[in-house]
Amino acid sequence: MRLMALSDEGTVPDAPGRKANMTVIQEATVSERVAQALEFLDQAEAEFAVGDTRQAAEKLYGASVQAVIAASLQRGWDYQSHRANKNAAFRLAKDYDEPFLNAGFTAAEKLHIHFHHGDMEDYQITADRYAVRKYVERMVKLVEEHEANRTV
Repeated sequence: MRLMALSDEGTVPDAPGRKANMTVIQEATVSERVAQALEFLDQAEAEFAVGDTRQAAEKLYGASVQAVIAASLQRGWDYQSHRANKNAAFRLAKDYDEPFLNAGFTAAEKLHIHFHHGDMEDYQITADRYAVRKYVERMVKLVEEHEANRTV
């Protein structure tokens, strides 16, 4: 994800007057990443409610990425690429002995592909939708636990 700074007015610097229509996070904190993950979960449900599975799928993917980035930030791990986020999910799965932490991220990746290609069937979307929501919820809990243990 390329990070871009907006002007104070929320416009794109190279295109004065044009409002940015993207979520922009610049050096966000762990808590901001968690908040964004949860916001994306809510946005995904809104998209599913109006029947837009492709946008909903992308919001679920975004939620999973924000959650894994929050965990990476806490641990001082790289998070600046898809590969780094996938490696973080794998490492967390090993560290916590929870294979679901890797499988949940993989389900999110499938939804990301669906956003671009629209090639998933309804039953697949339903299964991965549930898995990614549970993955993000688990990741948020792990981030909160890790943060609590750091302050003790």
